Amino acid sequence: MNALLIHGGPDAATGRTPTLPHRIGTNPPGAVTGSVGRPSGRQAVLAVLARAADDQKFLARMADNSSAALQEYDLTSEQRAALSGGDQGLIESWVGKLDARLCTWLWCRLAQEKW
Repeated sequence: MNALLIHGGPDAATGRTPTLPHRIGTNPPGAVTGSVGRPSGRQAVLAVLARAADDQKFLARMADNSSAALQEYDLTSEQRAALSGGDQGLIESWVGKLDARLCTWLWCRLAQEKW
């Protein structure tokens, strides 16, 4: 489950990469969860990045109003600011090196040129 969430590999049975809502039903052993069983901390940051890569509507919501789009995630104010601002260095300091798929939102954010 961890590899699928982090790297977005295909489902062995179908050969398709499932969308994020189908993958976050359970948390990996040892994951920190926040309110209502939602992932928090590192797992929440990775969930946001994975969803932005897989869900075009969520990506558009992030681009339009990232604060509103992130409300459904259990994130600290520092995590929200880093995700909203596209701070790849800070995000990678929490979660490790991001692959190209997980950088989708960060690249979109940088392309917006909202400074």
